[in-house]
Amino acid sequence: MSAMAAPVILAADSGPTILAADSGLGGLTILAEIRKALPQARLAYLCDNAFFPYGTRPDASLLAHFLDVMERAIRRVQPDLIVTACNTISTICLPQLRAATSIPVVGVVPAIKPAAQQSRRKIIGLLATPATINRPYTDALIQRYAADCTVLKIGSAELVEIAEAKLLGRAADRARVRGILAPFFDRPADAQPDVIVLACTHFPLLRIELQSVGPADTTWIDSGTAVARRVVEVLPPPRASALAADLALTSAACEETMRHALAQFGLAAIETLPT
Repeated sequence: MSAMAAPVILAADSGPTILAADSGLGGLTILAEIRKALPQARLAYLCDNAFFPYGTRPDASLLAHFLDVMERAIRRVQPDLIVTACNTISTICLPQLRAATSIPVVGVVPAIKPAAQQSRRKIIGLLATPATINRPYTDALIQRYAADCTVLKIGSAELVEIAEAKLLGRAADRARVRGILAPFFDRPADAQPDVIVLACTHFPLLRIELQSVGPADTTWIDSGTAVARRVVEVLPPPRASALAADLALTSAACEETMRHALAQFGLAAIETLPT
């Protein structure tokens, strides 16, 4: 991969340009939190639908692909800051991406620390993709922040598919969701997690369905607010933007249902990323 160039100053702009990336639409949950924190920002979203879902891809091929697609996205957007809006890709690529560009990069970290702090029962659930569940990075977070807790883990690529389909207009099957979460709740009440970490950016899209299959007093935590707060902390002084408006980039052809979903998040301008 060639070195990624820093943004080029073009014309005057009122706010920073931020590029967020995920394999599908899940990273839009992070983008929404960034928009709340920085309403003046120009936002670009890379929907890398050619490689969806990241959580089932071998690490080596995923890393090579992601660095390539991000190089092309950075060239198009010229952002002030990058957000890897996906737990799986964040646990794989952050050192390599940061080495390839001078642009600040913010990753998504499973919210294990606040979950451990909030758990009364000291039993927390970690709901993620299989890749994130099995990552040594995740084990290190548990050892560091939740050593005094029992951590129950569920890794589900199926739940990613359900969340993506919901945003594309298909109703989520609550029976399937209930079956996926059975390892958390098919146990005595005092052995169930009272705080569950949504360690995939797709999963907040299913918050209503997830809450409906668990006890009412269960707390569900995601990383969106913390990521937006970190973006504000590390954002450099903005350069001029290369974008005329907020923009969605896709790495493969974009169907009408996906266009509609992106537009719901304020991304009406959509381009397919050049190869």
